[in-house]
Amino acid sequence: MFDFLEGYDLLGAFWVTVQLTFWSALGSLLWGTLLAAMRVGPVPLMRGFASAYVGIVRNIPLTVIIVFTSLGLFQTLGISLGADRFATINFRLAVLGLTAYTSAFVCEALRSGINTVPLGQVEAARALGLSFPQTLRLIVLPQAFRSVVGPLANVLIALTKNTTVAAAIGVAEAALLMREMIENEAQLILISAIFAFGFLCLTLPTGLLLGRLARKAAVKR
Repeated sequence: MFDFLEGYDLLGAFWVTVQLTFWSALGSLLWGTLLAAMRVGPVPLMRGFASAYVGIVRNIPLTVIIVFTSLGLFQTLGISLGADRFATINFRLAVLGLTAYTSAFVCEALRSGINTVPLGQVEAARALGLSFPQTLRLIVLPQAFRSVVGPLANVLIALTKNTTVAAAIGVAEAALLMREMIENEAQLILISAIFAFGFLCLTLPTGLLLGRLARKAAVKR
C-alpha cells in the first residue's frame, strides 16, 4: 500500500518543516517581544512604528510576504542573507518572511499579557527608581510571559501550519513534497492522510505540552 513512498524523502521534508518552525519561532519571539515593548513604551515614535507594523503586517496575506522576500529582496535587491546556494537562500528568506508575519501576533499576545500586570507594581517600581527598561525586564515581562503561554502556543501551532506557504518559493518542506507526490502518484487520499498525520504529530504534542505549561505557569491573582 505504501510502496509509492519509495524514492521520496518524507522524513527529510518534515525535518525542513521543523527547522522552519524552530528558527521562525525564535525570531518571532525576539522581534515580537521588542515590538510589544515599543507598543507600551514611553516614546511616541516607537509606539507609532510598532502599532503601524502590527496593523499592516497582520492584514497582509502570508503568501504575499513570502513571495516578496524572494521576488523583492532576493531577485530585485540581491539580498541573499549571507547564503550562496539557492536552496539555502530560499530557506532563510522563508524564515525571514515567517518571522516578520508571526511576530505581529506574538506582539499582540504579549501586549495582552502586559495589560494583566497590576498597575500598582509598575508604580512601585518607578518609586524605587527603576527605569522603564528595568521595570519591563524585571517585573512586567516575566509576568506577561507566564500569563500568555496558552496564546503563544496557539501562535506556534499556527506557525507550524503556515510553514507550508514556504513551498511558494521552492523551499523543500512537507507541502512542496506533498504537491510533487500528488502530481506523480494516483494516491490523492492516502497522500493527504499521510501529510495530515505528519502535521498532527508536530502540532498535537506541542499544544498538549504548552497547555500543561500554561496551567503550571499561570499567575495566581
